[in-house]
Amino acid sequence: MASRGRRTGGQHIRVFMEIIPVIDLKNGSVVRAHMGQRDQYRPIRTPLSPTSRPVDVLRGLLSIHPFATLYVADLDAIERTGDNRDVLAELTSAAPGLALWVDSGIADRAAAKAWFDAGLGHLVIGSESQSDLSLMRALAQHDHVVLSLDFRADDFQGPSQLALDADCWPQRVIAMTLARVGSGSGPDLKRLAETAKAAAGRAVYAAGGVRHAADFAALDRLGIAGALVASCLHDGSVSGADIAAVSGRTPDPVIAARNSPAG
Repeated sequence: MASRGRRTGGQHIRVFMEIIPVIDLKNGSVVRAHMGQRDQYRPIRTPLSPTSRPVDVLRGLLSIHPFATLYVADLDAIERTGDNRDVLAELTSAAPGLALWVDSGIADRAAAKAWFDAGLGHLVIGSESQSDLSLMRALAQHDHVVLSLDFRADDFQGPSQLALDADCWPQRVIAMTLARVGSGSGPDLKRLAETAKAAAGRAVYAAGGVRHAADFAALDRLGIAGALVASCLHDGSVSGADIAAVSGRTPDPVIAARNSPAG
């Protein structure tokens, strides 16, 4: 079982990884992400859902495991061509207890305040959308902020100082290797190890390349707090049992059947 342990007050406490499914939204549909080549993303075709409608895909994901968190990339908002806020409301209505982590390309304090005022979920601040460190410095201590350090190949996307100055990182940091998303090439363990070291106790999440349960074990050995996953769920290479083993959450068969595409 891929779980870490620590001692507190003489007691051994098991530490589990959090596995977070991902959906990418474009024009109101879920699209299949592949290596960050967004112009090639098309509506997803998956055995987990009869359609590419976000609520249908969400139900398919929840049929695998009772995930506590869903990561959403609003590609229209990131690319400044629109947004999918109506879809976020639908997802929240369909699964009221589910926490949303949403990257919507927000890059200034006014937009961030409007986001929180609207109650749209946890705000993921993508480094690729930032021109400087001002927003991250302002929100580093915010409980509902997650920083995504975005990389394309070896190139950091965003102001270089953001990747170097951990003092302006919040308590949760995603190391996003876009070239590995949907590639089946495995997580970027070297970059993740470097990020975990720089994070100095912050929770680091891996994004890009997770293929199977063995990758969870490799991430666990690095002290990674969790992983963002998509392709391995849709192609069946990671099962509900695999996720339960690393997350410590046991699936409810009644809920899984209710959310199943055939249910």
